[in-house]
Amino acid sequence: GGFLARSRLPALFSFIFTSSKCTLPSSFAVGQTRNFCPRLMPLLRCLLASSHGVRRSLNTNTMTGTARHFDYLVIGGGSGGIASARRAAEHGARVALVEQGPLGGTCVNVGCVPKKLCYYAASHAELIKDHEDYGFAVTAASAVDWAKFKAKRDDYIMRLNGIYKANLIKSNVEIIRGAGGFTAPKTVRVGTDAFTADHVLIATGGYPIVPDVPGAEHGITSDGFFELTSIPKKAVVVGSGYIAVELAGVFHALGTAVTVVVRTDKILRAFDAMLGSALMEHMASEGVHFEKHCTVASVTKSGPLLRVKTTTGVEIEGVDCLLWAVGRKPAVDIGLDKTGVVLDKTGHVQVDAFQNTSCDGVYALGDVCGKWLLTPVAIAAGRRLAERLFNNKPDSRLVYANIPTVIFSHPPIGTVGMTEAEARSHYGPEDIKVYRSSFTPMYYSMTRRKVKCAMKLVCAGKEEKVVGLHMIGDGADEILQGFGVAIKMGATKAQFDDCVAIHPTSAEELVTMR
Repeated sequence: GGFLARSRLPALFSFIFTSSKCTLPSSFAVGQTRNFCPRLMPLLRCLLASSHGVRRSLNTNTMTGTARHFDYLVIGGGSGGIASARRAAEHGARVALVEQGPLGGTCVNVGCVPKKLCYYAASHAELIKDHEDYGFAVTAASAVDWAKFKAKRDDYIMRLNGIYKANLIKSNVEIIRGAGGFTAPKTVRVGTDAFTADHVLIATGGYPIVPDVPGAEHGITSDGFFELTSIPKKAVVVGSGYIAVELAGVFHALGTAVTVVVRTDKILRAFDAMLGSALMEHMASEGVHFEKHCTVASVTKSGPLLRVKTTTGVEIEGVDCLLWAVGRKPAVDIGLDKTGVVLDKTGHVQVDAFQNTSCDGVYALGDVCGKWLLTPVAIAAGRRLAERLFNNKPDSRLVYANIPTVIFSHPPIGTVGMTEAEARSHYGPEDIKVYRSSFTPMYYSMTRRKVKCAMKLVCAGKEEKVVGLHMIGDGADEILQGFGVAIKMGATKAQFDDCVAIHPTSAEELVTMR
């Protein structure tokens, strides 16, 4: 399957005829293959048919007026777009990728990667508190040298940008620098240059929302978090989702006094209720303050500090960092009105199960679609789309179910499958059985600091198929991957129980629950 490598075709013909001691008549035509080298006839017919197809492809890939033509044009150089572009190129497609910013998108530059490094730094700050309990003489807990850490973190991100570029070049993907926008279906303009393609992928991602309240401009978003040159003394984090709790956790562990403002009395409402409840309880016990049932009404600035007033009348003064973590919007300002691509009611690009938009030959994936805003999801969807379009796999698609995900809060969270509420709604309350465990891991038997671990298995039907697994506690992020495979394969509670436990670990609880 896939496109024949065009540049190797003449050499392949030469090898065949040289090694077989055959010669081509000067007036050779496809119909004359039966007159010589009978054993090579099937291969010759295949190669010649392919070469004719290649010539047709090459003819269409030349300049058409002022527009250059590609087999596949990807708008957006994030993880999903890059993965799809490279996979298509591996199958012989002529591919170009349009990107105006640093390669790698949100994940590499202002998301997963720098966030995880900050998580590691915060984890070091927490572990320092336990050193004395484990017999190490610690005179005083050292504050993080944020400038040193930030410089090393940023250097690493720049190296990743270079690696992404090198990999695209190695894969023969042409990088087009600039902001791309549609001027017609399958026609994209970048600056003064126009490009057309048989297939166009929208992988433009999204950006953080800043709410419309007086003084909102004095705050930063998650993008701005990675530009901070010092750790704030007092921060207000607005939001209840995973970005809010992750960054609030980093701030708190590194010594910032943190207030989290939430609209209800819960955090992580999109996840199993146990997770948000356990995390909020732990964060509060560690000193993080929550302002509940409110939003921010106004922000005023006095010198370098801010005063944040909530809709319940609470005023938080002396704030040197206000961080908005109230959601993200899709980046769809790319001339979609010229294509007929339909957006859903939330403004995201609407796609079917195969990433097709409403415009033939135009596809979309990743955050711009608003479904499972996770880097590995975009990568998986992008590669499967390329397999379908360029490797003759018409059924290739990502199934958006049982996708494992982790929240790098303190402590971390791992979750896969249905929440308990979703399972009861889907299967009926009478067909659901839930197994729970809550404990303090052995590590904390030696420390004054205590961090609990909580786990839940959601099982359905008489066979007790495990349809949901949720856990919070040290190691949850690393434990989850293997159990994600088991749930994807349809494992039952009996099969979990049949696995011999690894002792002493937190993970063994998942195969010993009763």
